[in-house]
Amino acid sequence: MSLNKCMIIGNLGRDPEMRYTPSGQAVTQFTVAVNRNYKDQQGERQEETEWFRVVAWGQQAEFAAEYLRKGAKVYVEGRIQTRQWEGQDGQKRYTTELVANTIQNLERRPREDTGDGGSQLPPEPRAQRAPAGQPKASEQPEPDYDDLPF
Repeated sequence: MSLNKCMIIGNLGRDPEMRYTPSGQAVTQFTVAVNRNYKDQQGERQEETEWFRVVAWGQQAEFAAEYLRKGAKVYVEGRIQTRQWEGQDGQKRYTTELVANTIQNLERRPREDTGDGGSQLPPEPRAQRAPAGQPKASEQPEPDYDDLPF
């Protein structure tokens, strides 16, 4: 038996970036900062931040790009995946990311216009799920990462 499941709650470190694969499938990337508070051996309060790179596909990608903005509190659930590719210098590169199958905006109210071209966020549904009759993200074919522009 195997299990690969990750659940995080944190704040977006930057606005989501949405692209489309050559086949027309939406893919969005963003980062989430998750803070942990603890006391060190001297009894001093410490805080550390862990950054997660998140990738969302299809309907989840479109939701994230439309409704999430830098600083927003978000719940993300999915699986951890490590990819490798060869850089222009011939060196192998690796990245580990959370491939989201559930994204939930935890903001209590819409964010105000920041004056930088961002718009207000309308209220969003409590959970984003694939409509009936469509396969779940885990049942969709594995995308071809070589075609991604980022």
